[in-house]
Amino acid sequence: MKVIDNFLEKNEFLNIKNYLESDTFEWYYNNYVISENNLEENFQFIHFFYKNYSPTTSRANIILPIINKLKPKAIIRIKANLTTQGNRITEHGMHRDVDDIIATTAIYYINTNDGYTKFINNDKVNSVENRLVLFPSNILHTGTNCTDKKRRTVINFNFVK
Repeated sequence: MKVIDNFLEKNEFLNIKNYLESDTFEWYYNNYVISENNLEENFQFIHFFYKNYSPTTSRANIILPIINKLKPKAIIRIKANLTTQGNRITEHGMHRDVDDIIATTAIYYINTNDGYTKFINNDKVNSVENRLVLFPSNILHTGTNCTDKKRRTVINFNFVK
């Protein structure tokens, strides 16, 4: 696992953050975060930029600074996730992003909050804006909601190096 703070230049980061937090960005309700999980808080809002190796929206250009810096050989999936504020931190369930090929996951944090990403070995990466964590896609991990902000927003990248 590798954590990189201040991953993008400030103006590049703010362009992405302001866009994802604007009232014109399209978020889509998803009934679950992890499908096997029946928690009451098990929902999120999502926006696919890439799915099944292909762009799914013309809006993918907003995240080009991240893609250009990651330098993927192939993009499997890129998805923005927004979980809402709760009364308590809820871990959504351990999962792997990709099982069938050797790939890398990057989680890019849009806003600072008390949520986190937790790994099977109990390591935690706190949600800090403009932070990126890289790890093998087959590593079990879970995300959370937050309690101190209205939302926790991340962008999840799955790609081949």
